Amino acid sequence: MATDTLARKPVTPEAGVRPRRSRWVWGWVYAGTFAVAGLILTVAGYLGAGVGSGHVDWLGLLTEAAWSPPNSLFGGLAMIYGTAVVCALALALAVPVGWAAALALSEYLPARVARPLRMCVELLAAVPSIVYGLIGIMAVRPVIAHMADVPGGDSLAAAGIVLAVMITPTIVAVSVDALAAVPDRYREAAFALGLTRREVIRSSVLPLARSGMRAAVLLGLARALGEAIAVFLVVGRADGHLPTSFGEFLDSLVHPGQTLTTKLAGPEPVLAGTSGPYFAALCGLGLVLLALVAAATIWGTRQRRPRTTDKTARYHSTPRLRVQRDRLMTAVRLGALLLPGALLVGMIAVLATRGSAAFNPSFWFTGATGAAGGGVRDQIVGTLLLTVTTGVLALPLGFGAGILIGVHASERTARLLQTLTVVLGGTPTILLGLAGFVILSTTMGWGRSWLAGAIVLVPVVIPVIALTTSARVRSLPTELTESAMALGLTRAQYIRSVVVPYTWPATVTGLLLGLARAAGETAPLLFTATVFFGAPTVPNGIVEAPVQALPTHIFTLSQDSGDPQAVSQAWGSAMVLVLITAVLLSAAVWLRNRFEGERWTA
Repeated sequence: MATDTLARKPVTPEAGVRPRRSRWVWGWVYAGTFAVAGLILTVAGYLGAGVGSGHVDWLGLLTEAAWSPPNSLFGGLAMIYGTAVVCALALALAVPVGWAAALALSEYLPARVARPLRMCVELLAAVPSIVYGLIGIMAVRPVIAHMADVPGGDSLAAAGIVLAVMITPTIVAVSVDALAAVPDRYREAAFALGLTRREVIRSSVLPLARSGMRAAVLLGLARALGEAIAVFLVVGRADGHLPTSFGEFLDSLVHPGQTLTTKLAGPEPVLAGTSGPYFAALCGLGLVLLALVAAATIWGTRQRRPRTTDKTARYHSTPRLRVQRDRLMTAVRLGALLLPGALLVGMIAVLATRGSAAFNPSFWFTGATGAAGGGVRDQIVGTLLLTVTTGVLALPLGFGAGILIGVHASERTARLLQTLTVVLGGTPTILLGLAGFVILSTTMGWGRSWLAGAIVLVPVVIPVIALTTSARVRSLPTELTESAMALGLTRAQYIRSVVVPYTWPATVTGLLLGLARAAGETAPLLFTATVFFGAPTVPNGIVEAPVQALPTHIFTLSQDSGDPQAVSQAWGSAMVLVLITAVLLSAAVWLRNRFEGERWTA
């Protein structure tokens, strides 16, 4: 029986039709890279220019504790001490819990259980810092006040506890990735030797994952160094407190203090003007803070040589109580994993109870009245305007930087660009706000402007987009690249036709994750974009066109903790902000799960 063979009729190509040269691709790609480098240079240049506007006694700034601008005393040692104590306390609390929780997720639980628990941790990471500050005011300060008999409870210890809760999700997430990168054959070989799970982790998994887990700690430290608003609400902001003995050191932990970020987030940068010794000293503190963050970030993300695995791992076995010790460590690590989940449930319960006003539709759709009445319609509109504008500005720049890092740059250049991108992501947002205040609001004469606020939020979003895009590029199947090159495509045509369609899901995910963080930023907007009341719902220009936003609205209300109506309004606004952030993060997680491992084909 004869069968007909189906064949497609050949299509005659049109004469003179050739693929477009795509010259615009390189301009777009390099624009993103120059944006990353330019933003870092802008912040550093602003601080350097500020230091040059007046005399700075660097020895006194780094070694003296007294800070008294009327007397021309600018000693930053007490603030450096406060920063060191708060970060050390945060790491001491967060590292054991974070590492143990990461081990439980990676080594003890099946994937169907670990995935939703990891999402809970990611939700904690996306909670705006102002909400952590409110939790600190409500839960941490009263405990410190009761235990140490200190009025109010503002203290370095309260700031350290709040920061520990904030950086734990970062430590867990990065450590899980490091543990997942250890090949299963090492675990299987160790189990075949008769080792218990605890012994397998100790002898085969941790030696290979240790560098990545240390990087998680240092990245968490970079965030702790740059946090301003949450610490500002609970630390007390007392200048010049520097202990001289061990007893005074213990006493200083439960009393108010000052950190570098809280000094820069207070009213002094505005009072100092834009030149002179006072302003130069503040910029000097900013350079010290930026150097600390850059050092922690570079050290945490540096490339390490992998350890050789030819030698047999040395493990000193303990014959007695092996099973009992294994069971004990299993219970400890699973218990540590319960802590982030309990924090998330507790935070949601507190927000739902204290912020019940957010469940009233009129709270969303009516404007604010008086100091602490009405709804948050104008604040929601302002937050969405800032978020959307930031996304429009950051998307092409971050996408271009990610493409260049993943495709065109050499290995050494890509490592340098990736390090610069991570440093930009770890830059304290208070420095971005101060730079925007001087450059956009003062020098360019914009005043309070919604566009200035969106511009200072762009550096928050660009690194997330660039890093997720470059990671997606590195997973591009080799056969797609080889096919494109075999067809005679130029490098620009290859990027336009293959790389861009393949990477856009990861780019969208990075955009939503970055916007989820930007939506909760407070410090940059205080100096550049927002007012507490008096701004129209929709601005009618750019110059002197402020808006009202949820983060700064919550921050201002939380300062008046003696007014029950203001406190209730702050919690309701916090609930609205968390819901908006949760929607963005949920969309990002859905896109990641939807396109994870998916291969694009032409």
